[in-house]
Amino acid sequence: MRLDPHLLNAIRFLTVLPVPATVDAQGPDWLARAMKYFPVVGAGIGAASAIVFLVVGEFWSPLISALLAITTSIALTSALHEDGLADTADSFGGGWTIEKRLAIMKDSRIGTYGALALCLGTALRIAALAILPLWAGAAALIAVHAAARAMPAFVMNRLPYSGDTSAMKVTYAEAPVRFEESLFALGVVVLAAIPLALVSVASLFAGLLLGAALAALLALWSRRLIGGYTGDVLGAVEQLFEIGFLLGVAALIK
Repeated sequence: MRLDPHLLNAIRFLTVLPVPATVDAQGPDWLARAMKYFPVVGAGIGAASAIVFLVVGEFWSPLISALLAITTSIALTSALHEDGLADTADSFGGGWTIEKRLAIMKDSRIGTYGALALCLGTALRIAALAILPLWAGAAALIAVHAAARAMPAFVMNRLPYSGDTSAMKVTYAEAPVRFEESLFALGVVVLAAIPLALVSVASLFAGLLLGAALAALLALWSRRLIGGYTGDVLGAVEQLFEIGFLLGVAALIK
């Protein structure tokens, strides 16, 4: 069976997993087309993290199982989204003009704001996951990783790109995610959320609301500070959704 080249692009972009080349899906809008499958890849990452969480939880403390589950997702994605969070924090915290903020965002070095954002964001995810029962935590991991990777598409469709396209690591085109692609992504998110809904519908909605609220606040802040979004901002949006979602779930399931 031949996989959709856009799915392979999504796997290649979001993870460190080796996938075959996709010459027939490398147009300038390839990223927008691949975003349809971002929640699919996210659900896979969440499933891998959930397995680690369940297995480790049978032998060690909830804190260790949460730590290793979060580490699994970071390893699978090569800290792609965490890098965006750190760069965005440094940019918004240290820049006083749009030009300066964008210049800081392109700097590969991590500053004080970025280091603090990484530490706090990772700690909050681990702490929230650690207080969940094993099966609830596993279900939350699958749901959050699928839903969080749907958020960048919504931001891309509502904000203009503010960075330097010539300096991007990937080819870029002003191509919105299509309506039918958004529906497909939403359908995957719904399917990935079913295990958590069977545990607690209220916790699922709490996670979605808090995660979406934090992601939306960052998107609005980005529009005010740099006039739109960049790839780093999209990574930060994903991270804030993860943090908010897990905190929301943990507030109602203990």
